[in-house]
Amino acid sequence: MAQQIILSVEDVHQHFGRFAALNGVSLQVEEGRLTALIGPNGAGKTTLYNVVCGRYRPRAGRVVFLGRDVTGLPPHRLCALGLGRSFQITNVFSRLTVLENILVPLIIKNGGALCFWRRLDRDRKLEATAMKVLAMVGLVDKAHVGVHELPYGDKRLVEMAIALAPSPRMVLLDEPTAGMNPEETEHMIRLIKSLADTHRTNFFITEHDMKVVFSVADYIYVLHQGSVLAQGTPEEIRADRRVKEAYLGGSLEP
Repeated sequence: MAQQIILSVEDVHQHFGRFAALNGVSLQVEEGRLTALIGPNGAGKTTLYNVVCGRYRPRAGRVVFLGRDVTGLPPHRLCALGLGRSFQITNVFSRLTVLENILVPLIIKNGGALCFWRRLDRDRKLEATAMKVLAMVGLVDKAHVGVHELPYGDKRLVEMAIALAPSPRMVLLDEPTAGMNPEETEHMIRLIKSLADTHRTNFFITEHDMKVVFSVADYIYVLHQGSVLAQGTPEEIRADRRVKEAYLGGSLEP
């Protein structure tokens, strides 16, 4: 039985002046299939993410999410439709506690507004939901700790929890292990696998660390100079001569 297509990028072009950052990119993300996007620096990965998330409107082509043409919709509209995102650079509220960081997207999802003179943890139902999200990423014991006090790896987990809090249908992970040490990276790999397998979270991930990619991905697209160079299973990508050449002749072995 064919899986539902959650995300479809169809012949997308994006230019910055005369520079073609994306040149006819097409790809699909299926329900239950963790999909990765890789490529050398400058291949167009972040540009494609920004097109999918509504930060950029493509010059041509379209983005379809859950069967709906969402090309050019602003990020907050896409979030309401079930598309979440984490960023390469940590994007959290440093002066709030871990719990308060998770309450922010939950309050917004439920139609509330942030009042800076009120405590965020007054709604016990939302607080219980937030604690369940923190349990998913292993941060329950740090719920009342200020985010500015956390080590870097835990800040990345907070960002993951923020993306997961509104219960999105799909989360775009932009370099989820960037800046992490080997132990933190291993923990993030295990978390992504667990969320995908146990909680049925759908991920579309871009990552430079090939160990991470080949550890978590079911299907991989390779961008090179703004175009899809190859696509396939990790085994197929690992064996593809064109992909190895795109990585300056280097090995794709993690």
